Amino acid sequence: MSNLSQGSPAVVLFSGGLDSTTCLAQARADGHRCYALSFDYGQRHTSELAAAARIAQAAEVAEHKTVRIDFDGMGGSSLTDATMDVPETPSEGVPNTYVPARNTLFLSIALGWAEVLGADAIYIGVNAVDYSGYPDCRPEFIEAFEKLAMLATKAGVEDGHRFAIRTPLLQLSKAQIIQQGLSLGVDYAQTVSCYQADDQGRACGRCDACRLRRKGFEDAGVVDPTRYQ
Repeated sequence: MSNLSQGSPAVVLFSGGLDSTTCLAQARADGHRCYALSFDYGQRHTSELAAAARIAQAAEVAEHKTVRIDFDGMGGSSLTDATMDVPETPSEGVPNTYVPARNTLFLSIALGWAEVLGADAIYIGVNAVDYSGYPDCRPEFIEAFEKLAMLATKAGVEDGHRFAIRTPLLQLSKAQIIQQGLSLGVDYAQTVSCYQADDQGRACGRCDACRLRRKGFEDAGVVDPTRYQ
């Protein structure tokens, strides 16, 4: 797929997982020149970064950045703290795979890049239907961040520039996300969603991310292309 060299720039938060890859495909379909932004935040599933690099290159994005944030030094999440176990059964409330303030920091850095690029849109693949209950995936959070963007940037304060936080997957089930991605030409075999993926990107098949992903393919009536350990 060739990147749209014309069109307005958009920053796409991009992990290399199922949701963010669908989100990138949607941003391209919306006619944007896409700038993909990934984060090395000390996550134990670093193979997702390799997947992000491969997918971004194949999509011929305008640019792909990977920014380092030291969440592992902060702790508080089983995704960054090796002393904590990733849950393999559903739990009540917010699970320990929640990374404190992750999406707030991710969107803040995306906002800075968007201001430099003169971009109107930031795409993020948050979902409020088939998700793990993270507070920073809710519509209220996105709406609040849009307001913050107007107050926190020179472009917003001096020029009245509006930054739209685009959430094309927000109200979709996992099956609907997969169906949408397939219609946009997404190759889900290249994506990595597992919280405990090995160095080759093979999924554990047991964590919350794996359960949601597998059920999504089942509900969509599509063969699951995920490589399992």
